[in-house]
Amino acid sequence: MEQEKVLEVLGRSQSAAVFTALMRKVYLWMTLGLAMTGLAAAYVAGNAGLMQAIFGSRLTFWALIIAELGVVFYFSARIMRMSFATAGVLFAVYALLNGVTLSVIFYVYSPEAITTTFFVTAGMFGAMSLVGYFVKRDLSAVGRFLYMALIGLLIATVVNCFVASSALYWGLTYLGVLIFAGLTAYDTQKIKQMLRMHGTEVSEGTMKLALLGSLTLYLDFVNLFLYLLRFFGVSRN
Repeated sequence: MEQEKVLEVLGRSQSAAVFTALMRKVYLWMTLGLAMTGLAAAYVAGNAGLMQAIFGSRLTFWALIIAELGVVFYFSARIMRMSFATAGVLFAVYALLNGVTLSVIFYVYSPEAITTTFFVTAGMFGAMSLVGYFVKRDLSAVGRFLYMALIGLLIATVVNCFVASSALYWGLTYLGVLIFAGLTAYDTQKIKQMLRMHGTEVSEGTMKLALLGSLTLYLDFVNLFLYLLRFFGVSRN
């Protein structure tokens, strides 16, 4: 009986260690993705020729956008069927493509505004991720509501491209911050639960789950940053 208890304790200890290792990978890979995006954006923004080639041609710009969407949708849908190495390459490609298209913010906003917004975003993201990690309440209902609100946000954003309402613009900005702050907490809890359920060992399968979680939090961070930039960024134009 005592031997069974010892084995049970050892099993729990091993599972806890595996879970901790996988969660660290989630945040590590998310951070690396953000670093690649930031470096790619800064490099393109510092190269006038590249900026002209990308943003001076609608065809080139929209080709990059479509490539981004294609990579992220393919990655999300097929990750468990591909090797971890392939998944890692696709994650890196998406982060770099995202950096290329986001380089335009260096043209619109000052470097000081971008830096300030990044640190504000990091603080808010970190706080909301901690909430999602430690909160005991199930956030599933909140997550479903936030995803419905996100769909509404996207539709309203498209509508505002035509009506160009300043009031609607700022209303959507506030809503965007709230939605992605909330999604950060919800997605963190979801990733935590997923890794606790499946993360009995560090294998290729569980690492792919962790990488998928990294992409989810990466997207939350980037979108939160872009909405906060509207508040803290001072347009050069």
